Amino acid sequence: MHLFDDARGENGGRPLRRREMLKLSAAASVAAVLAACGGSKATDTPKPAATTAPSGTAAPATASPPAVLAAGSAAAATRPAGSVAAPSGTTAPAATTAAVTSPAAVTIKDTIKVGIVTSKSGPLASYGAQYLDGLQIGLDFATKGTGVIAGHKVQLDIKDDAGDPATGVAAAKDFIGQGYKIIGGSVVSGVALQVAPLAEQNQVLFISGPAAADAITGINGYTFRSGRQSLQDVQTAKSFLTDLKGKNVLVFAQDSAFGQSNVAAVKQIFGPDGATVDQLLVPQDAKDFAPFAQQVVGKKADLVFVAWAGTTATAMYGALDSQGVLTSNKVVTGLDQRSTYPIFGPAADKIAFLSHYIYQAPQNEANQYLVNALKKKNQLPDLFDPDGFAGAQMIVHAIEGADGNDVKKMIAALEGYSFKGVKGDYTIRKEDHALVQPMFQVKLVKQGDGYESQPVATVAADKVAPPVKK
Repeated sequence: MHLFDDARGENGGRPLRRREMLKLSAAASVAAVLAACGGSKATDTPKPAATTAPSGTAAPATASPPAVLAAGSAAAATRPAGSVAAPSGTTAPAATTAAVTSPAAVTIKDTIKVGIVTSKSGPLASYGAQYLDGLQIGLDFATKGTGVIAGHKVQLDIKDDAGDPATGVAAAKDFIGQGYKIIGGSVVSGVALQVAPLAEQNQVLFISGPAAADAITGINGYTFRSGRQSLQDVQTAKSFLTDLKGKNVLVFAQDSAFGQSNVAAVKQIFGPDGATVDQLLVPQDAKDFAPFAQQVVGKKADLVFVAWAGTTATAMYGALDSQGVLTSNKVVTGLDQRSTYPIFGPAADKIAFLSHYIYQAPQNEANQYLVNALKKKNQLPDLFDPDGFAGAQMIVHAIEGADGNDVKKMIAALEGYSFKGVKGDYTIRKEDHALVQPMFQVKLVKQGDGYESQPVATVAADKVAPPVKK
């Protein structure tokens, strides 16, 4: 399954070329490194008990597995299960499309600065570019083109984490040290998982971006997310079988932390409904996949869940196809960003894909606004544009609800908040701050010399909601 984790590719100006697409699937989970930042005013130690998170929020998570990546994906933070503007330190414009309301007619009481930490360079830069596009267009949408909500001007200040947790932590500390009360980003789970504790320690609001690690949900009362999490990918894969009782599910993946995390996630989601989950893990240095494809045939699985990360994906799918796996089994994997479509080769139309988002699927005002805004830039919406858009909607609602940037009031405004976004109806679950949202079944079809995605079905938000984090 080509599940996307944190972000693939390196071309912030989309679409990516094949050379850059091949870079996407290089890494597994990004190591979580918390580096000290000399001279920062942000504290590195927890606050006393008197400054605990608001009631009703979840306690920090501990041993959550790495993000489930879309098959054929790389870093462990944003890709689908199974399988990222302005220069650092610059201020991004509050709106990227024509204003609906003249800013001159808006009374401005103050300016609230929001620190955005995400990848503008490094292996996940394309994911970061999508997130930033969505963030700026979403802010325009949510403020009717003014960049102002309830008299508060919203200023987005962006720092590049380069996909590195230590760099991301240093950027977040810098924002916190300057007095920022709202931090957004990243596309990298390793960054988000290290920024979240800083948010709690320094009592600032943190709205994570596309980073998919399940451990982000419920990590503390100050942390929210604007994207989906890995367990929602796996729940979507489950939707391809109407009845799991007595069914055999095979996870076909590489023998790596990424592959093993997919096995664990599939067992967690499929097992309780009566499915038997088996695994076939392939050495990462394998070149000939025919013997492994033959083993898949012998497993006689009702569903084969492919979780693959690396440049060998095309050869692997070719072997599954030549051995008849794609015609004799239901093969499901996650669909990553548009630049990765060619990796499936001739096998593309024989695979069932789960998807976080394709722009053709949702039919609503927010999605059309995103499509129209990017059309002016000669771009099509991609995988993580919705996560930036939703992040902007959450920031605007938090500021409006608090009538400023009082952090506890912003948290109270966000908990339980339901809103209509690019993908459809979203709800921020009060218990653990999971972002409950719809997912999609899609397919790839031949179009000229390439492939294009088409929607097959929308999977309702409640059907793919992750278990509540205790």
